[in-house]
Amino acid sequence: MTIHWCGTGLSAIPGLRRLIEAGHNVTVWNRTVEKAQAEVGDLTDKIKAFDIDTLGAELAKDDVIVSMLPGDWHVPLAELAISKGANFVSSSYIAPEMRALDDRAREAGVVIVNEVGLDPGIDHLMAHALIDDYRASDAFDSDNHISFISYCGGIPKTPNPFRYKFSWSPLGVLKALRSPSRSIRNYAPLDVARPWDAISSYVAPLPTPESFEVYPNRDSLPFQAQYHFEEHWPVKEFVRGTLRLNGWAEAWDGVFKEVETLSGPEGDARLKEMSDQFWAENAYDEGELDRVVLCVGLKAEKDGAEVWHKTYVMDAWGDERGTAMARLVSIPVSLAIEAVMDRAIAAGVHAAPSDPKLVQAWMGEIDKLAQHLQIVDHNS
Repeated sequence: MTIHWCGTGLSAIPGLRRLIEAGHNVTVWNRTVEKAQAEVGDLTDKIKAFDIDTLGAELAKDDVIVSMLPGDWHVPLAELAISKGANFVSSSYIAPEMRALDDRAREAGVVIVNEVGLDPGIDHLMAHALIDDYRASDAFDSDNHISFISYCGGIPKTPNPFRYKFSWSPLGVLKALRSPSRSIRNYAPLDVARPWDAISSYVAPLPTPESFEVYPNRDSLPFQAQYHFEEHWPVKEFVRGTLRLNGWAEAWDGVFKEVETLSGPEGDARLKEMSDQFWAENAYDEGELDRVVLCVGLKAEKDGAEVWHKTYVMDAWGDERGTAMARLVSIPVSLAIEAVMDRAIAAGVHAAPSDPKLVQAWMGEIDKLAQHLQIVDHNS
């Protein structure tokens, strides 16, 4: 059983090194062999130039393909895995084309796991843990009114005037600013065309409470089913979103105004120009510390009174192990790979697991990765 790890970018290395050091049979595939050698050449000489046909020729039944490549590679690699009776893991969101592989994967007995990085990934585990805790509590009542929040952000450990720093090309961040979002606020769907139209303040329950700017991203609504919310629950609030340092909206005001005016090929070209400028001015310096804050909260109310309210909160930053972002993305991926190899996840297309045993075991490992991890009970 071979792990075929594809891609050795910035967020891939700690999990990859963990698997090799644990003695797993790992072949590393990267578009540039030299880059991969620089990252893991001290541990292995099984490093090859990434080519999907060459990979396909080596792929055997029950192997695991891991895609840490750009998103357009995920579905072709998952399809290759199904065709060979192998399995597939990525940290990315499940695209509709990936979801459509579910029947084929089940028929082939193949496990396809996505959304097992930081966000999506650790946030899902926290949500499952809180919902299981709430269901098992004396406060549980299917008529309770439910509020759910999940906010995650990668931010500089030492704030800069731009209130943000980039670990890789800013183009993805800029494109995301043009994306609409859907969440629930006051029991009704909230559709937002641009993130800056819905920025609010959130106080994270860290050991020293800290205020951040937050906004909804993507479409939060499908995650109610993923988190096993029941359809008849009255949901007052449900939002998955992004967390930023206070002052971010003000520092980025000019960016928002310009992004709003851009369209077509000329707009794309200008976005690329802006990306290059931001990379030159606001990239992380060598050895500079990053920080990741993740808060997932669940609250239940009855007759207008709070009866259950907990928040799973994580604060992590770069240290001698490298960046917080890299270890929080890639080490959960490595845990998912081991779960697939142990047959702890069923055939088919899945996001991060809800199985309480896996959730507890993975969160135990994640506790070692973060400087602070705690479930805050607001009613105790």
